[in-house]
This record gives sequence, structure tokens and C-alpha cells, in this order.
Amino acid sequence: MSSTDAARRHAGERHGAGHLATYAVLTALAIAYIFPFLVQVANSFKTDEEATIAGMALWSANWTTAAYRTLFANSNFALWTFNSFLVTILVTLGRVFFVSLAGYALARLRFPGRQAVYLMLVAVMSVPAVVLLIPKFLVIKTLGIYDSYPGMILPLLVDAAGVFIMRNFFESIPVAVEEAARIDGAGTFRTFWSVVLPMSRPALMTIIILSFQGSWNELNHFIVSTQSPELTTLTKGVASLASGQLSAGNQYPIKLAAAALMTIPVAIIFFIFQKRIMNTSGGAVKE
Repeated sequence: MSSTDAARRHAGERHGAGHLATYAVLTALAIAYIFPFLVQVANSFKTDEEATIAGMALWSANWTTAAYRTLFANSNFALWTFNSFLVTILVTLGRVFFVSLAGYALARLRFPGRQAVYLMLVAVMSVPAVVLLIPKFLVIKTLGIYDSYPGMILPLLVDAAGVFIMRNFFESIPVAVEEAARIDGAGTFRTFWSVVLPMSRPALMTIIILSFQGSWNELNHFIVSTQSPELTTLTKGVASLASGQLSAGNQYPIKLAAAALMTIPVAIIFFIFQKRIMNTSGGAVKE
């Protein structure tokens, strides 16, 4: 065997070893991320005593659905789910529309103070959300929408991060596409709605996923905007379960059953739209 062949073989072995090491690390990370979820699901089918004693075990000798039956029978879980779906769907639809409009305005329209508006947008993104809870509560009370669906929905319709994402994506779309639409007689909104927005599917899918996940898992806003039990969402309801609302004892299976059910809609939305995130707008303009 020549020295060149030996060197190639040695390089191939090192390359294969590198791949194996990479796969091993990725597998370990995947297990680390998935294991808590598996523990959550497994414990939701255990008895309270077994979940307390052997909480880390993924197997049970006495599988039971008692936690799920108790959850639906002794709590307003169905009402919480309805409120969460109503608010999440309306917020997601409204946020996609409004952040797209705002992002397009910042990316394409030329108006006085445009750069200042963009800088303030970036500044808002750097402010911790908890700092804005008291001002948000005061605004909601002043507008007379406290403890109502409008008070739960309206403050969430626009998100600074969403505007930032859409603005950057719109700037990546060739201006020539819009110029061709204007030559054909399309106005600013028609160009945005019929030409630019359909090309922005990757960004829109990202906004849909982030908006759905964010509003579905929102807790702090609903704490300061509502107090009626009829307006309780899943996050507030599950938080009340975590504080021992149903009965004494740890009640780990009931809490984990509620948490497991909460993850299903977000997972479905992600799996539906994840492939569309990777699409690009390449090929829109031929040189």
C-alpha cells in the first residue's frame, strides 16, 4: 500500500470517528431534552404514592388513568382549554396581520422618524416583560377592558420581536418584485397583500409558531388582566393545580397530566408548520 493510500485511509478513519463522536453528543443531548418529557408523561399515569416514591422511573407496575379522570371531573379543565384556544387563535391571527403590516412599513415605506421607530422597537425588545406588568395593568384598567376577553387579547396583538422578524425578512425580498407590481398598477397595500406577503411564508410560519406558543403559554399577562374564574386559561388553571387546589398531598400525576395535555396543541402546530419554515423566496426574480 502506498503512502498516499495509507494517508487517505487514515483520514477516512478520523472522519468516521468524528462523525461517531458527533452523533454520540447529539444523541446524548436529545436524551437530555426528551427525558423530562418522558418522566412527565409516565408519572401522569401513576398513582400519587408511586409518583412520589419513584418519580424518575419511566415504568410503572400499576398504570392508571385516574389522574386524567380526576382532572376532568374535579376541575374546569374544559373551560380553561376553551379560553386558551379562543385567546390563542385570535391573538395568533391578529398578530400575524399586524406585525406583517408594521414590518412592511418599516422595511419599505419612507416616512419621517422611521429609523427612530425601529430603534424604539429594538429597545422594547430589551425590556424584561415583567417590568411592564404594572403599566400594562394600569392601561387595561383605564381603557375599561379589565377582566374581559378584549383585555386578554388586545394587548397581545402586536409583538416587537415579530415586527423585527418580518421587517428583516421583507428587506431580503428583491425590490424589483414590488416595482413590477406597481408598473402593473398595484397600490402599496395591494403590492403588500398580493405580492410580498405570499412570498413571506417562511417568516409567516415562524410568526405563527412563535405567536401560538407564546400566547398559549402566557401567564403573567392573564394574571394582571383577569380575575374571574370564567376567564381562567390553562396556564392559570394549571398553576392553581400546582398550588394544591384539588386536594391535599403532592398530586403529581394530576399536575403532570394537565401539563402533558397542554403540550399537545403546541406540538401539533409545530409539526404542521416546521417544514414551511425552511422554504426560501429564492428564484422570485430572474436576472
